[in-house]
Amino acid sequence: MYIHLKGLKIFAYHGVLPQENKIGAEYTINLRLKTDFRQAAETDRLDGTVNYAEVFQTIKEEMGIASKLLEHVACRIARRIFNDFPSVTEIRIELYKQNPPMGADCRLTGIESTYTRTDEHETTCHL
Repeated sequence: MYIHLKGLKIFAYHGVLPQENKIGAEYTINLRLKTDFRQAAETDRLDGTVNYAEVFQTIKEEMGIASKLLEHVACRIARRIFNDFPSVTEIRIELYKQNPPMGADCRLTGIESTYTRTDEHETTCHL
């Protein structure tokens, strides 16, 4: 069972170049969360699933912390989701920067990573 958040748009200040930290850029995030939402499906109650509005708030907060690398941002997002949403057992994150400053005609560039909870008390990222 998966919950998807696709096409999230967030403006943030990530990048290696100093101008990226001053000007910022728009980012697109696709997220897939593995969780068991059978209870919510049966009862029509939010407490049996993951609230995707709260997940979005978590992503927004982590995107607000400037980083050099998208890899680092994705790992932080995964760590927070595992910590804040104990029923999530796997996370796939696609994180893209719109119009990256690399001297090429490129609409977006980014990363994709899948993280799996290895221990219910673990809050670090494992690839």
